[in-house]
Amino acid sequence: MTDAASQPAAIRPRVFSGVQPTGNLHLGNYLGAITRFVSLQEAHECLYCVVDLHAITVPQNPEDLRSSIRDVTAAFLAAGIDAKRHIVFNQSRVAEHAELAWVLNCVARLGWLNRMTQFKEKAGKDRENASVGLYAYPALMAADILVYRAAFVPVGEDQKQHLELARDIAQKFNNDFAAEIEARGQGEAFFPLPEPLIQGPATRVMSLRDGTKKMSKSDPSDNSRINLVDDAETIAQKIRRAKTDPDALPSEIEGLAGRPEADNLVGIYAALSGEAKQEVLRQFGGGQFSGFKGALVDLAVAKLGPIGTEIRALRADPGHIDRVLADGAERARAIARPTMDAVKDIVGLLR
Repeated sequence: MTDAASQPAAIRPRVFSGVQPTGNLHLGNYLGAITRFVSLQEAHECLYCVVDLHAITVPQNPEDLRSSIRDVTAAFLAAGIDAKRHIVFNQSRVAEHAELAWVLNCVARLGWLNRMTQFKEKAGKDRENASVGLYAYPALMAADILVYRAAFVPVGEDQKQHLELARDIAQKFNNDFAAEIEARGQGEAFFPLPEPLIQGPATRVMSLRDGTKKMSKSDPSDNSRINLVDDAETIAQKIRRAKTDPDALPSEIEGLAGRPEADNLVGIYAALSGEAKQEVLRQFGGGQFSGFKGALVDLAVAKLGPIGTEIRALRADPGHIDRVLADGAERARAIARPTMDAVKDIVGLLR
């Protein structure tokens, strides 16, 4: 039987996506990204990357970073990503990511990077002291995708602008080197223009303490998020303490307008159950939050409890995780190296 990860991209469109190893993964990461990673495995050739080079755009404790790389890998595996049929690896093991990023830095325009809102948010008022890596982060993200000539990228709304930039960079490369690409038999366009996959009822999960803010690993309050390693009792406590308002749940979607906390909890229930928000409101509309929260506790514990248990088991066997990452990197590099060799030929570099 042909291994799924080696099937031609024309038959199984290639998907690439990555998660930064910065602290414990939480419910927002799971619903906004990892569940889609799992579902895409059936129809696509998937590469899922722990993007550790992106993590070092801001200061990291080396030992904590190594631990976080393994933790994200454990979360991938525990959630159902099949590292034998697909590819799971950490970015820094495949040098072609950084190599292509430099070429793309020379293709991307300064004005394009200046428009990236995430840099402005992360650098804040002290942007003169931000690292060059933080500024050039989107070019490396473009390289992550394009080095595999991926067709699709599951991303959250906050990364959509970066994916649009990756498309612009790919298009400019194709245009700038059109004659060389055609002369070398690479067709009319060397890089495909990757398409975003943004879908699902909970692509943007909000804080349990403030429905206007995104659920985040950086929030100082651990009660603002449900971590994938939280046990059943902790999950229950966090949901029961989640901020709500005094009104009953509405029976129609329109009734969630102006009620961010209610909208967030309904969205979480919908995503975990696989139902539409309207169906959730049909079941619970008109009732008080206490009853709804009880049902949400039962659902969240049933869905997340086994994942947390498996993550903890995998954490206890770091050697297994390291073998998964080493095998994934070898297979990823087998795809990335021919792309990088062709790029060198196209731009005129000797190899």
